[in-house]
Formats: sequence, C-alpha cells, structure tokens
Amino acid sequence: MTLFLSRLILRRDPSLDALRALLQPDDGGRLLDANHRLVWAVFAGDPDARRDFLWRAEGEGRFLALSARAPIASPLFEPHAIKPFAPALNAGDRLHFSLRTNATRARGVGPGLRGQRVDVVMDTLHRMGAVDRAKARDGAAHSAALGWMAAQGVANGFHVARDEDDKPALNVVDYAVVAIPGHSGRRRGQPQFGVLDLAGTLVVDDPAAFVARLAQGFGRARAFGCGLMLIRRAGG
Repeated sequence: MTLFLSRLILRRDPSLDALRALLQPDDGGRLLDANHRLVWAVFAGDPDARRDFLWRAEGEGRFLALSARAPIASPLFEPHAIKPFAPALNAGDRLHFSLRTNATRARGVGPGLRGQRVDVVMDTLHRMGAVDRAKARDGAAHSAALGWMAAQGVANGFHVARDEDDKPALNVVDYAVVAIPGHSGRRRGQPQFGVLDLAGTLVVDDPAAFVARLAQGFGRARAFGCGLMLIRRAGG
C-alpha cells in the first residue's frame, strides 16, 4: 500500500479573515469540530467511502495527515507538502515517536458480555478509590500509558525501549479530556473522551505488523485527530 504523509497549512490571506473565527474558533470543542471538518474537506470524494486517513492538529491552522490518497487542493489551504511514506524498517530498529491517542480498554460487565470501552487514565483513577484525583492524575496517566503501550506493542510488533536508567522510555506530554464535537446540552453527563500526548522511544520487533498499524492508527477517536504516530530514527 502506498501512503502519503502531508503537511496542511491554512492560508493566511486577508480574503479569509472574515472566516477566521469559524475556521479556528477559540472554544476547544468548536475548534476540534472545525479542524475535523477542514481536514475531511481535503480528502473529499466518494461520500460513501470509508475514512482512509489519520490526522493531527499542530496548532495555528497546521495539520499533519497520513493517508492512502493524496489530499486534494483547497482554496482554504496553502499548497500541500506531500511525500510518500514507506519506512524501510528492520527488527531491532530504534525509533523516537510522538503519538496523540484516545487510549481505551474494555471494562468487564459480566460473563459472556462485551466489556464497555473506558478511558485508561480515568479507569486507573477509578480503581485507585478515594484519592485526590488532581494530585494523582499525572501518576495515573503515566501508569496507564505504560500499560496501554505495552499491550499495543505486543499486538503490533514493537516494544517501548528502556533508557540509560533502565526505565521505560515513555513520557506523557499531556493528558486532556475533550468534549465530543457537536454535543449540546448540560456539561454534566456530556460525552467526552480522553486524549494522551505521548513521546518516547520504541524498538521494532515485527516491521510488517508495525507499519500496518501505523497506517491504521492507534487507539480510538481517529476521526477527531487521534491515532497518528509520528516516527524518526533514533541516533546512536
């Protein structure tokens, strides 16, 4: 499969200034919805086609996308910077990575029943019982991310490397809870999902399985800018 890695940048043009508040609103939920619509617009085509791209927002109207089709030109964007994505990897290769993901796991609901998908950080905090969640959140996020990435690695041909202190080379850059775009109503009970920004180093075990997962994305909420793992070779 041929993949394309593209950099998409909104035009900074006076003719678009009147639309700026719509294209890049200040409200977080509205911004996520606007970004979702903008990126989908450059992959427009068959309305019945399944989504075949991943994307992430880089801020200030900048996006990265990994796709099976090259994005189409749009008057809202600068000319896209597009390059083929076909990493030649071998078992044992070390890669630095950056990943924005909605990491979930199944919480069992009873014998023979399919578990409900829950955010790994919120589930970890829930299992800790009566704690100060604000103080426990960073530790819970790191613990949950380590467990989730380990499981992803087993299933997808890699493992998290260890640093010079023999600790997992994984950092939680940020964790946030985001409202589902388009939802209206009271905040209490509002549909939300957690977003983990992770960075670290991994070791490739099965190149074919790993590259296949890169194309598909990691975790859920991929339509809303999660799942795209960026990689580069680790030096040394």
